[in-house]
Formats: sequence, structure tokens, C-alpha cells
Amino acid sequence: MSKSLRLTFMTTMTIALSFGFMHHFIPNYNFERLHIFLFNLCTGGTIILYFTMDKGRMTKRLYLFFVLSFAYAFLAFFEYYMLAILVSLVLFVIVESVRNMKFNFFPSDFFTLKVPSAKKFHHASLLCLSIGLLISIVAIINQEYYTFIHSEKLTLNTFFLGFSFPVSLISLSVMFTTMHKANNNIFRLLKVICFWTITFGVVIFFVFILFEAIFLELTISIILFFAVSCVLYLYIKLGIKEQQKAYLTSGIFFLLMTSVSGVIYILIYAYGYTDPIYKDMTIVYHRTLALYGWNISGLAVICRFKDFPIMLHSGPAIILHWLIVAILAQISFFNSNFVLITIAIYLLFLFAIFFSKGTHKMKDF
Repeated sequence: MSKSLRLTFMTTMTIALSFGFMHHFIPNYNFERLHIFLFNLCTGGTIILYFTMDKGRMTKRLYLFFVLSFAYAFLAFFEYYMLAILVSLVLFVIVESVRNMKFNFFPSDFFTLKVPSAKKFHHASLLCLSIGLLISIVAIINQEYYTFIHSEKLTLNTFFLGFSFPVSLISLSVMFTTMHKANNNIFRLLKVICFWTITFGVVIFFVFILFEAIFLELTISIILFFAVSCVLYLYIKLGIKEQQKAYLTSGIFFLLMTSVSGVIYILIYAYGYTDPIYKDMTIVYHRTLALYGWNISGLAVICRFKDFPIMLHSGPAIILHWLIVAILAQISFFNSNFVLITIAIYLLFLFAIFFSKGTHKMKDF
């Protein structure tokens, strides 16, 4: 990936984090939707398509997706919903065109043991990105124009979280790509079980959220926690011992903590704790771990995929990452005094990851 493209993604990720703290300075607007769209859809979606096309450069189709995803994010933020629907349809067509270049239209590869789990996760990532764009249209129509499903949860503010799932799946694809081939039948079976449990478990989880089935949500959350734990076990056993293994292992620990915080949030909701501070702190912690912990680990490895090993000490970089995500970002959400230092350290971390010298050199386009 060229330096100019890495700089673009680094800038977008930094802007996304900055909008997460903007409520301190412009309290009349809710920037939550915008900051998650910028990270998951604009940056994450473009990187997924870039990784899928594997051309080593941005094509006209990728540029179009990147620009239109920004337009969609701001149109949805400023509530120009009809235009947002039209842009979303174009984004859907772009994603489907890329998916059909790489995979079959019907995901038959999900149902065969001959296809590696890494490719299944990759295909699922693209498919979920397409479906997420369509569901966001349904959510807008249901919320703003014609209510055909009466549910407090069927809103755009619920479904923008769904754009995190394609990024999570592509990160899992990279993890399974960097595993040794499983010669043991049990390991092969565990890979398949992890794919089905995580992929369809999250879909079922969203259905339970819609119908506010709290204890079913809790059940699925616990199952997903064990599925993620199984992925961690497989990666420790089968992961190729290269530099990126440290970053991805750190990422999966972020994902485990996300699973735990998700369970805690459901328990708080189920037992009716009325103090909003518990819910706010838990959901902020959950969201930050997912976006800037787990998701960024996978996206960073994808962006430098052909450059590893890079001239960067993994240990200090990972410690800095945890400092930002687990401590500074959490404090900054509630205390504006820490915002600038958090953004500065976050930018330093991204610069180190994106611009440390690697073994593979590619000319800028």
C-alpha cells in the first residue's frame, strides 16, 4: 500500500476518533453516528474492498466508494435521508460488484469443507457489508417514512453499529490466513464451528436486540465469548510466528474484552439499573474496545500486509495501543481535558504502525 493511501487512512481514522469527543465542544449535536461511520464504513469498508481486489493500488471503483461513503456518513448525520438512501444504493452496487469478482453470488463456499475458513470469513465480510447497507435503508424508511416494524431498536442509530461487523470479519479472515494448515481433524472442525458460530451468532444477536429478548441476547453473548476464546486458542496453536501475530493476538484480546463488556451491558439493562452512568460507561468502553482496539488491529495488519516485518518494536507499540484504548480514550469521553493528548498519542501510534519501514517497497501512485 502506497504512502499516500496510508496517510489517507491514518487521517480518516484520526478524524473519526476526534468526532467521538466532539460532544465536549459542540454539545447540541450527537456525533456518535458520524464518528462510527467514518471509521467502519469510510475507512474499514474501503480497506475491505482494497484487500479484496488485491491490485496494490486504488482503482476508480475504490475511489468512488471512498468518496461516496463520506457523503453517506455526512448525509446520515445531517439527516438528509432520501439522499442517503440513494448513495447507499450506489455503495451497495459497488460492494456487490467487487464481491462477485472475487466470489460467487450465492455463498455456496460457506457450506463446503474444501474452502478454507479464511476465505469464508472474507466472503462473509463483503456479504455483511452489502447487507448492512441495505438494512440501513430499511431502518431509515422504517424510522422516517413508513413504520412497518414497530420496534424501538429498529433505527439507524442501532444499525450503524452493524458496519463494525464486516471489519471484524475481515480481521478474522486475516487471522485465519496467518494460521498453519490444520492437520488435526479437531482443529479443522473447530475452525468451521468458529466461523458459523461467530457469523450467524451476531446475526441472531441483532434479531434478539430488535425484539428486546434480553436473556436470549445474554445467551448469545456468552456463546460468542466462548467462540472468540476458541479463535484465540486456535491462533496461539496454529498462528505463524511472524511479527503480525503479536498485533493480531493483542487484537483478539481486545475482542474478548468486548465480549465481556457486551455481557455486562446486557446484565445492567436486564436488571434495570436506573443510573445512566453505568450504561454510558459500559457502552463507551464496549464501543472503544471494538473500534479502536480489535478493528484497528486487523485493519493495520491489512494495510501493511505485504510490508511485514516492519521496523517497529511490537511490545512498546502494543502497550501504547492498550494505553490509548483501555485508558485515555475512555477518560477523554467524559473529561475534555484529556482529549488533545489522547488524539496526539493516537496519531503517534498510527504513524508508527503505518509508516515504519518494511521489507516490501511499493511506488506511490
